[in-house]
Amino acid sequence: MRPDVEHRMDRDVLRSLRATSGATRENLAWLHASMAPIFFHTMREEPEAVASLCLHLRDLSRNRHLVLADREKEMMLARLSVPGSLYETLRVLDPREISYAEIAHSYSNVPGTDKELEFQRYEFDRKSESEISVQGDPGIEGRIRRGIFAALRNFSPPLPSSAREDLLRLLWRNNPGYVRLSPPERVARILWLLHQAKSRMGIHIDVQEADTVGGEETRESRVLFAVGNPPQKDHLLQVMEVFNRLNLGVRRAYTLTISTGSFPFFLGTFYVIRREGGLLAKDSPLFRRLCRELYNTQILGTGSEVYREFVLTRLMTGDEASLVNAFIGFCHTSLAHNQPHRFTLEDVSRAFRSHPDIALQLARLFELRFDPEVADRGPAYEAALAAATKEIDQYNTGHRQLDGFRRTIFRTTLSFIRRTLKTNFFVPEKHALAFRLDPLFLDDLGPEFTSDLPAGRPFRVTYFFGRNGLGYHIGFSDIARGGWRTLFTRTRDDYVTVANTLFRENYVLAHTQHLKNKDIYEGGSKMVVVINAPDLQTKDRMTKRLHKVQYAFINAFLDIFVTENGKAKDPRVVDYYGEDEPIELGPDENMHDEMIETIAELSLRRGYLLGIGIMSSKRV
Repeated sequence: MRPDVEHRMDRDVLRSLRATSGATRENLAWLHASMAPIFFHTMREEPEAVASLCLHLRDLSRNRHLVLADREKEMMLARLSVPGSLYETLRVLDPREISYAEIAHSYSNVPGTDKELEFQRYEFDRKSESEISVQGDPGIEGRIRRGIFAALRNFSPPLPSSAREDLLRLLWRNNPGYVRLSPPERVARILWLLHQAKSRMGIHIDVQEADTVGGEETRESRVLFAVGNPPQKDHLLQVMEVFNRLNLGVRRAYTLTISTGSFPFFLGTFYVIRREGGLLAKDSPLFRRLCRELYNTQILGTGSEVYREFVLTRLMTGDEASLVNAFIGFCHTSLAHNQPHRFTLEDVSRAFRSHPDIALQLARLFELRFDPEVADRGPAYEAALAAATKEIDQYNTGHRQLDGFRRTIFRTTLSFIRRTLKTNFFVPEKHALAFRLDPLFLDDLGPEFTSDLPAGRPFRVTYFFGRNGLGYHIGFSDIARGGWRTLFTRTRDDYVTVANTLFRENYVLAHTQHLKNKDIYEGGSKMVVVINAPDLQTKDRMTKRLHKVQYAFINAFLDIFVTENGKAKDPRVVDYYGEDEPIELGPDENMHDEMIETIAELSLRRGYLLGIGIMSSKRV
């Protein structure tokens, strides 16, 4: 005979099940009333998961989360919406590559709680580029195709008919379930977004007022964000952090990462509300700031100490943090080639991170010098420069040796700001940062830091900084030509060692090329870039990182060197140099044929004065 305690437990279980059956119907009704209709569209092949949610919805008041599905290539869970809940989940999923993410919040609190429902769905089914490159008809039903193409007619600018079939096949091969289960307009929107990004240098942002099915409480703005070859790690988390930092609540988010046969694209649709009320308007300062921050996710790495210490704590904006990281990279590479044991990357970085007030003062000084919207920037800049110079000259913590070390770093940054002649910092849709420098910064440094360089000074120095690398182009005459060399580093020590001598190596190579070119009208130049790639395990990933950095740097190059009547053509580039600059590049280490063609095509498309002549060794 079974003990009485087991009988009592059985009675309690049966009583709980009887009570649950009624509550389950109520919970299903609550879901229909409180979730956006698209939830039931995308979940119509997951009745067991929805049933589990209905069965255990009220248990969320005492359980951290409810797992609705945990499969090899998919996970679904529900939890109460609390600060950090999404961050916590994404951290757990960190090693897995997300091909599709769906995050949705209810419009009302879960019964019996004071929190909204947060539903998270992730798929882990990234296709390889070779899988996507397969030719032939993938077998999309005519009914689905016709519905999507009809919905595409409502989008502007229109999607060319020649492109829509190829894009639909591409999306189907990546995620047939998404195409099959989504309303036609939803698929059409993603195809349109992908086409816009491919047509606009691999990145695009837009905002629209979303259709509403309820009252005022369901009004939302739809933000569309697409980027080619996105950061592989923490990208979704970083994007969500941007929305949160700008006080934009993300009610729903749907993201796809698809392969295209050459490199992946991130395609995100975010339904947001302003927490202080109202919609996000396209012509508003808030939307312009959102664009700058989202574009900047391509430059600012989440592994950066500056990101963690200054951005997450809201001491700086994302683009100011990218600028500070660029300062750090410039100071390190400009000082360490002569004194590598003194000016280590860690110590240079620590100088800025120990003094966020000075770091921010220097960033604001740079912004004042180059902000195109400041009409009378000269006097204001000079006053700010004098104040920053005084602050640095008087820098004194009582530690004589350390103070001298850090004053050198901050003075180097001041020289960088004073000697920069043009930059793409205020071009929002940039892929990397570019700074065209007057070589007089070398005289500012003095022989203490330049004695190891060849005699003679270059005509121009251009510094590039990106999320996964940095580099220089150094030319010894106005019209100059020379190769573009890219160096891969696989460990932190390797990166620091190469970066220590990067500027000197670049300088010597450019100077040597100049001597070789003494009998022709073109002087010598060289571009050398170092890529930090400690997290890449496969050749395919390394190639994607290589092409990402090269694509970013050539676009940054064109941002500042495409001119009209001598001045930078883009009005957002304040140009203190004011002349055309004919620079010819050539293939060198790690410059693949496809990038040679891409660079030439970009130069022609963007209107650089040399056209396809920017790059030698092309097919045409």
